[in-house]
Parts: sequence; C-alpha cells; structure tokens
Amino acid sequence: MILHDLPPGTPLFRAHAPQWASRPVSGEGAARKGGRFNRPGVASLYLSLDELTALREYQQTSPFLPPCTMCSYTVALRDLVDLRQLHRGDPWDDLWHDWREDWRLLKLEQHIEPPTWVLGDLVLARGHTGILFPSQVHDGGVNVMVYIDRLQGANTIEVNDPDRRLPQNQSSWTR
Repeated sequence: MILHDLPPGTPLFRAHAPQWASRPVSGEGAARKGGRFNRPGVASLYLSLDELTALREYQQTSPFLPPCTMCSYTVALRDLVDLRQLHRGDPWDDLWHDWREDWRLLKLEQHIEPPTWVLGDLVLARGHTGILFPSQVHDGGVNVMVYIDRLQGANTIEVNDPDRRLPQNQSSWTR
C-alpha cells in the first residue's frame, strides 16, 4: 500500500441526504448498511476532493439529482491508502485490483462478501485512517473514505458552517 496525507486546511465536499444534514460527520449512514470500504457497523465518512464529484456520487446512476444538502469540510488526514497509486505495482496485494467490483451487487443480490470489505479490514488492521480512490461515477474525480474512529490527534474533519445554517437535530424529519 502507498500512503498519502491531506495537509491541514484541505477542503473536501459531500452531498448529504437532507435528513442527515444535522449529523454531517457521524458516518452513521455508511455504518447502517455498509459502504464500498466499510462493513455494516463501521462508521465511515465518504467525501470528495471537489464539489461536482460529491454531487455525482450522491446522484449515482439516476438521471435526476435527488434533493441534498451540500457541505464543505476542512480536513487534516494522515495515512490514507492511495488507490490512485495502484498502478505502481509492488507494494499492493493482488486483492486491491478488485476494488472496482460492484460491492452492492455482490452483497445484496449475490449474497457474497465484497472484496472491498476485506480491503477495509486490512486498512483498519494496519492502523491507517482511510482510503483515497478514483470516483466510479465522475471521470477524474477522487473520493476519500475516512474511518470515523481514526479521527483523533493529527486527523481532523470539520464541517464548514460558520453561520450555523445546518439543522442541529433531526426533529424536522419526525413524522
């Protein structure tokens, strides 16, 4: 694995489902069902290096963009596994080349454990913070997945909300 750091002050972006806007750094949404690199129960936050990639990731394959709350973050993150360097060969286990597999199809339809969950286990076991990886829905876009329990010390994520416009709780969604 090749590691990369995002220095203090690096901006990242995410489009949230509006009902999660009150918890923009919780990682609970990904923990509920799992994500590309996290099993269910592992809180993770998926962010993007630019706004358009964040919107495309939220939209996925739908022809329409569902309502969302766009957030920007200021981060400092060390020891991110950098899949942009996968072509460099030697330091990578062969399993890493399966990271593009459709994890939802494998888990939900074929009832097979996605290989990316095993990769996530490896990253966690080695004490790394998360993974940088190319977007599958926006050419040239890059995503960052961060394990929430690794946000300590030099690793920080802060949502930019100086005017406190984000909702403070989910009471707006109680029906």
